[in-house]
Amino acid sequence: MDTAFQTNTQDNSRQLKRRLTGAGVALIVALLAVVSATYAWYIYNTGRHTTKVRMAAGAGANLQISNSYNGTYGSAAILDSFEGLTPVSTNQISGGFQKVTKFIDGTESQPDLVAGLFGRSSEADQDYYHTSLFLRTNGAATDIYLSNIGFEDSDENSPISSAIRVGLVAHKAGQNQDIAGEHIFEISDKKNPEKQYNTATGREGYVLDSSKTDGTTVPFTPYNSDAYCIYDVDTGTVTLKPGSIKLCTVEGTADGRAGTPVEVEIYVWLEGCDEDCTANLCSQTLKNLAVSFAGVSR
Repeated sequence: MDTAFQTNTQDNSRQLKRRLTGAGVALIVALLAVVSATYAWYIYNTGRHTTKVRMAAGAGANLQISNSYNGTYGSAAILDSFEGLTPVSTNQISGGFQKVTKFIDGTESQPDLVAGLFGRSSEADQDYYHTSLFLRTNGAATDIYLSNIGFEDSDENSPISSAIRVGLVAHKAGQNQDIAGEHIFEISDKKNPEKQYNTATGREGYVLDSSKTDGTTVPFTPYNSDAYCIYDVDTGTVTLKPGSIKLCTVEGTADGRAGTPVEVEIYVWLEGCDEDCTANLCSQTLKNLAVSFAGVSR
């Protein structure tokens, strides 16, 4: 490595450090796009700044929600806010999340830094947001659908929502039960005007394979608003669309008592393979997030 290259690398390192320490941003920040010959990834500022999260259940008095199994149930629940995320990727929540754990020097045809090693992510490191809510009914058995994911971008022209994913993992009825199913949703149909294809394939729609840690990507299409049901807040009427996806079923009782709750885990993350994750999101934040459920009596 010659002196000029060393000097250039040192200058780049100092510039990156200044950007990492000087950016007062919320939630997720993309600073420097790095592209390798085999895979692309991004370096993000993981500053821990708070964003508000509200999880709400609707569809009338019979469907109830709580943030703990034996807690107080009502029509809405306020869950803890989260402070920041590291970009991660997965094609299956139960298989775990991965992130870049090491960047290496690029070759002549590459930037100074490229993604070199991928490893497991963890909730403890605040790589993603994870919590649980509990649904029950005091009426007939009810099929549960997602009716909306509401959000607010800090800048409509650079919508960080375009790269956010929400995962819902439903369990069997009861406390600490096995997983019954999972679904991953994109929360927005907006597109980042500076999007850049972010996988080795050079095509949209690939994420990291959760069964491997070598950067292997697989095609994956998250659900979108086509999978929601339609909930009329004025009448409490629920209408199913052709693509509406049932998340789970909560069992009712004949005497009007509340049935056994069902745990639904909530995951929120920045999809690191998403082509919308580019540097123009540097100063953006997802200001609010609200997840709403609705029920259809069986």
